[in-house]
Amino acid sequence: MLRLPKRRRELLIDKLPDAANVALGALVFGQFLRDGPYSIVAVVIGAATWLGLMAVAWLVSEGRDGR
Repeated sequence: MLRLPKRRRELLIDKLPDAANVALGALVFGQFLRDGPYSIVAVVIGAATWLGLMAVAWLVSEGRDGR
């Protein structure tokens, strides 16, 4: 488990889901703002990034209440 001070743990729990949503939005929905073709690779990378960041947020939050 990650040993962080309480304030840093709370900050990570709060901001990692925001970062995950920005990554997903940029890689998936941002494709509609450009002139190039739609890329399924960018969608997969965006989804994997979102899942990874959300998993890290979940793992960090596991020890939040002192367990």
